[in-house]
Amino acid sequence: MSLGKVQVNNLNQGQGDIAAIERHFLFVGLAGAESEESQLFSIGAQTDLEATFADSPLRKQLIAAQLNAGQNWTAAVYPLAAGEDVFDAITAANEVQSFEMVVFCDISATAAEITAKHDYLFGLQASHGRFVSGIAAVAGINEATQTWAAFEAALVALQAGVAAHLIVPVPQLHGNNAGVLAGRLCNRGVSIADSPMRVATGAVMGLGVSPVDSADKPLTLATLETLANARFSVPQWYPDLAGIYWGDGTTLDAAGGDYQYIEHLRPVHKASREVRILAIRRIADRALNSTPASIELNKSYFMKPLRNMSKSSVILGTQFPGEIQPPREGDIKIVWTTNKAVTIYMVVRPYNSPKEITVNILLDLSSV
Repeated sequence: MSLGKVQVNNLNQGQGDIAAIERHFLFVGLAGAESEESQLFSIGAQTDLEATFADSPLRKQLIAAQLNAGQNWTAAVYPLAAGEDVFDAITAANEVQSFEMVVFCDISATAAEITAKHDYLFGLQASHGRFVSGIAAVAGINEATQTWAAFEAALVALQAGVAAHLIVPVPQLHGNNAGVLAGRLCNRGVSIADSPMRVATGAVMGLGVSPVDSADKPLTLATLETLANARFSVPQWYPDLAGIYWGDGTTLDAAGGDYQYIEHLRPVHKASREVRILAIRRIADRALNSTPASIELNKSYFMKPLRNMSKSSVILGTQFPGEIQPPREGDIKIVWTTNKAVTIYMVVRPYNSPKEITVNILLDLSSV
């Protein structure tokens, strides 16, 4: 008879949390001073940005983002040297940290530049397994030479024919619009599934001076609507309501696309990041096999991120919904395509929120 043996193994079931990168953005733009160039800075809500960075468009965007993001904001900043390739800079930053979005603070002047930024961000999915979107600053009005009509025509032409669902283009009407939007998207008082249009979030803060055109005419809602209809993300205001708010976080997705609004793209990216980690942990693990019992077990396993994202709260009778709707029966399918390859289909359902409200009031003159 052989000798008795006891072996105890500690098995890792992968039940822990996955680090969240939502609301952590990377800001890239030309440095204001040579001492800043080609470095990655980590900043937060308490960082003295005026002391840390020299005056530049990059610093203006950062100040606006910090103000609008509020508590517990964190970000990374890569000030570029003159002539430094922005994509090389982002690649270097991604070797150190992970980011939900990249804020391109320097002006994207052509459709080709915007498309190149989109293509690079899309390529991060292949090179790093990262799901990253971007905010791209585009030019504001040239107050010395452009009328509002000429400016509108120039921006409409800029985005014509561009299909770039990962990019939110933001005209620099007030000089720091990209930073204002970035901060609003990072505000922890709302979820990543909320539109920047949400009025209950409050008015935007720190927006620069309102522009005028070459004829000294001020910016109007008519111009903002034209830009919004051309897929630009712009501020807006409501007559008789104090404050300036924001419009849609519109991407450059093609007409009919699923990702025309940032509040649809962000939850899908979050789910993608978390499910990817779960899928990696199942590589060559026979716990995922083609038997009915295994398929049912793994449906629950892969749906965990969606269940967590769908959790809602009720406070004083008011429901605060989760980032997505709770998964339903049939929202996940596991299909074995070969004896070594499996394909998983998952459904993410966002909540609807009204962006246009019509109220019809009727007068009753009948006698009671």
